[in-house]
Amino acid sequence: MSFVNTLKQWDEAVACFERGDSAASLGTFLDIQEKNSKIFFNIGCLHLINKNLDAAEKAFDGSIGKDGHLAVAFFQRALTFYKKERYEESFADFQHAFREFRGNQLIDYKPLGLRHKLYACEVLHNMALAHAQLGQWEKAKETLLTALNLRTEAKLSHIDRGLECILKQKVFEPVEVPAKVLFKPNKNYVAELEKKDYLGKAKVVSSIVFQDEFSGFAPLQPQVEEVPTRPKAPEVLRALEEGEPHTVLFEFVPETSDELAVVPGNIVFVLNSGEDNWASVIFNERRGLVPYNFLERLEITLSSKQDQDGTDKDDIPAPPRREPPNRPQRKSALAAENQSIGDTETESCQIEESSLCVVKVHFTYTIAICMVSGLPYTTTLEKISNKLGLPAMAITLSYAHIDSGKIVIDEDTRMEDVWRCVHNGRLTLWCDLKEGMSEQLQSQTQLMALHSYESSTPEDLEFHQGDTILLLSKVNEDWFEGQCNGKIGIFPASFVEEVPMKDK
Repeated sequence: MSFVNTLKQWDEAVACFERGDSAASLGTFLDIQEKNSKIFFNIGCLHLINKNLDAAEKAFDGSIGKDGHLAVAFFQRALTFYKKERYEESFADFQHAFREFRGNQLIDYKPLGLRHKLYACEVLHNMALAHAQLGQWEKAKETLLTALNLRTEAKLSHIDRGLECILKQKVFEPVEVPAKVLFKPNKNYVAELEKKDYLGKAKVVSSIVFQDEFSGFAPLQPQVEEVPTRPKAPEVLRALEEGEPHTVLFEFVPETSDELAVVPGNIVFVLNSGEDNWASVIFNERRGLVPYNFLERLEITLSSKQDQDGTDKDDIPAPPRREPPNRPQRKSALAAENQSIGDTETESCQIEESSLCVVKVHFTYTIAICMVSGLPYTTTLEKISNKLGLPAMAITLSYAHIDSGKIVIDEDTRMEDVWRCVHNGRLTLWCDLKEGMSEQLQSQTQLMALHSYESSTPEDLEFHQGDTILLLSKVNEDWFEGQCNGKIGIFPASFVEEVPMKDK
């Protein structure tokens, strides 16, 4: 079986798993003939989800056989032994996984395609649990103390809880790899699976015909017995019937972006000319403006072409017959556009741009919103409440006045006084919850993070295991929107569980 077919089946199996079809994903993985260590690891994880411990053990044996230094495979096989109550073998695998850290505090498997970080302190945490199951409480205590020294982040609080249980000679739950993560194939390799047209479509590089898009081959021409002594004159104006050919008499240097640079001897095609002595022309597939008094109408006929062919090609053209005329006066492009469209739209855009300001709102945390100064009270309140993720009726706004101190903003407040406090494009407001609203908001659904979630896009909500999340809305069955640590975003529903009412 080729590497390409293995890659296709691997990518298809991961896609089935992400859609929630674990059975189809497992079947596709098992159909792969040449399995590497990562594919064996994925098969073992799927068997663990299905609680098929014997098949999971066999799969992790295959993963370790392919890669004897894959610490996370030893970690998962140790968990399998633990669940089968084979604690001595579980401890040996945890110990082997810890040796693969080689003095490092964590291993990040994201470059290898697994979105998970395995911490050395978590491996020691499970080793201590194996000691506890074997009745070796002192060794379990020493192992957990070593884990505390290797802990790098405060979110790993389960080590403290494990130490408390050990002191009471009680067992605790082991740390496990999240069930929603699998090794994915290299995205660069997957992208190469799609067919590519390396030659591409033919492109017209140069043509006398304006916007010529023909990119094929001309058909074979019929052969003639007698070859003409002189070729026929080309009909160069057939594709440019709307323009008239003119010769450039004097060099013209443009001063604006809509003007065209030409030199004496160039042939341009005049599309139209105005009373201001400016002409719209085409030259080298570019369109622009040129003074019409710099041009001279050109008559192309068969006789003129034949005369031109009869002359010596090495002749040097004669110098200009007279000095170039003065540059004609014309309105600027901005003035012409304002005259045709109207000055009202431009002025309104300038007013709108100049009236933008940044509103900083101090709540339990601080946010910043870009607003147009002069908005009414209801619009301002709605924008701020939406940003905070709170109902508009639950908050009260206030601003600081130089003479009166903090002033509460309500429907009777003159918003002109509020917006006069804008300084250097910035306005500072304060936001407080109304009396009694704090208890009402606490009655909303709260969620507990089962696993840590790292954001991969700006819309994601990042949190750590054990964090409390306020549920704002359910996007769909698989994704929720919530608020945590002053931030709002979306996150997978499988990473959290609802907190019971007695715990809120």
